[in-house]
Amino acid sequence: MTFNRRQFLKTSAASIAALSSSFSAPGLLRAQGANSKLQVAIIGIAGRGAGNIQELLGDSGELVEIAGLCDVDDNNLASQGAKFPNAKRFFDYREMFAEMKSLDAVLVSTPDHTHAVAAMAAMKRGIPCFCEKPLAHDVAEIRDMQKIAKEKKLSTQMGTIIHATANYRRVVEIVQAGDIGDIQEVHVWCAKGWGGYPEPSKTEKFDVPKNIHWNEWLGPAQWLDYNPCYLPATWRGYWPFGTGTFGDMACHLMDLPFWALDLKLPKTIHATCDSEISSICCPLDVECKYEFDYNGKTLPLTWYDGAKRPPVIKERNLDNIAMGVIFVGSEGCLEADYGTIRLFPKDKYEKYERPAETIPASPGHHREWINAIVDGGKSTPLCNFEYAGRLAEAVQLGAVSLRAGKVKLEWDADNMKVVNNDAANAFIKTEHREGWDV
Repeated sequence: MTFNRRQFLKTSAASIAALSSSFSAPGLLRAQGANSKLQVAIIGIAGRGAGNIQELLGDSGELVEIAGLCDVDDNNLASQGAKFPNAKRFFDYREMFAEMKSLDAVLVSTPDHTHAVAAMAAMKRGIPCFCEKPLAHDVAEIRDMQKIAKEKKLSTQMGTIIHATANYRRVVEIVQAGDIGDIQEVHVWCAKGWGGYPEPSKTEKFDVPKNIHWNEWLGPAQWLDYNPCYLPATWRGYWPFGTGTFGDMACHLMDLPFWALDLKLPKTIHATCDSEISSICCPLDVECKYEFDYNGKTLPLTWYDGAKRPPVIKERNLDNIAMGVIFVGSEGCLEADYGTIRLFPKDKYEKYERPAETIPASPGHHREWINAIVDGGKSTPLCNFEYAGRLAEAVQLGAVSLRAGKVKLEWDADNMKVVNNDAANAFIKTEHREGWDV
């Protein structure tokens, strides 16, 4: 069953290491047949889910078999099911786990509000989990996911695929080499804009499309009648399901300073925007100021989205790109996005030679996770839930600051509590509907 298959793969990998380099793990696994492959279930199979399936098969296809497909949209199940005819299909992940007892791994790509319940259902069964960013919909869910992953010693990975790219590695090496001096402040921004929508009508009623299982789409969220304004992707702009551009993009971009500076959890969080805060709609053009402990001092890090931009771009004549990260050091500035690195002042760094490459290339974001399952945890995916949870928690605390009325929060991480504004604590843990516990 599951244990035996994982043990087979682990033993095979160890045996192969002792063989000549002319033999490969994939070749041996193929020789053993499909039953030797990790049996993987995908929960949420369209959009980002479809991308995850492609990426998983692209870097780990010889090690995995898509054994289960779960989605609340029957059209998605039909489309992906045609590609994987041997995979069992479900619209409710709870039924999937009840029936499929031999899963080796689960990948979760649902809307944010159902990340934690689906991922925890897997992890409580001892199944390694890959979960899309921002990991969960509130801080308490993130902590629960970290706890169970640690207790059960599971291989985990958050879906921040940019972490696996070469460019991020080179930025980390430059910053950690001290080539722009001591880091004094960080700015992170993205021009996307999820939110600012009109509030859904409270009187207009809509029929649920025949292909959508609405109760299962809502999952743990409190009941709301179906409205086409939420689907297929605009749910990101509504608090019951998403956290705006923050939740969509901050984990990708704030990942870079978290990695380069080994940041932990913030001390203070203060998010603002120009509009009033709605109880259901996320705002546009958010700015969030964080304070972190860093090298014995307080480091300011600021997030901007939509039309907002860091003032330091004009002040230091930096490039005004659509999204990126700026490290302001005592000797210079580094500006980066997914694929480029720029150092300022330009004349100072004209003949600059980058430090030696010390961070190994990734075998692939999904492959890191698969390798860790196969080798029994000897390797660790870089965006495992322990690391990624800190990043996701910082992002979700920005949403708490907004929802609590744009207040500055003082965060007691040890006790998972806002100490200066008790009303804000209502957003640290949200109540789930009956039957949808984590």
